[in-house]
Amino acid sequence: MQKNRLIVLAMITAMAFASLACASTPEKRIEENQEVFDGYSAEIQASLREGKVDVGYDEAMVQMALGEPDETSTELAEDGETLIWGYTRSRPRVSIGLGGGSYGGGGGLGGGIGVGSGGRREYTAIVEFREGKVSRVRYFDN
Repeated sequence: MQKNRLIVLAMITAMAFASLACASTPEKRIEENQEVFDGYSAEIQASLREGKVDVGYDEAMVQMALGEPDETSTELAEDGETLIWGYTRSRPRVSIGLGGGSYGGGGGLGGGIGVGSGGRREYTAIVEFREGKVSRVRYFDN
């Protein structure tokens, strides 16, 4: 029984590392759009490589730096429309359980560890666009 638990834990760990290896990075996104990237100034290129954006950047620049947004919304106000892109990450939920019992003179003790992906979602950045250009950026240190 213990061996099966270790195998399952090893499989979960391997899947987590495999998903991280496939994750989109600024470098991968830049490589996919190299010709466009090469047309930017050295200052903008450095910013995009770091995964940072600034006021005045366009949607293509933001996608290169941060990737596709996890959430999008539109805000309407008297002075115009704002497109909002939200970037989030999930923190895994980990739980540990321990139980015991007895029956007819015998006893048992068991334990388990659970890891779930439905943990807490946190914003890492919110980018607002006005007329196709970044008008505001908020980064969150989580």
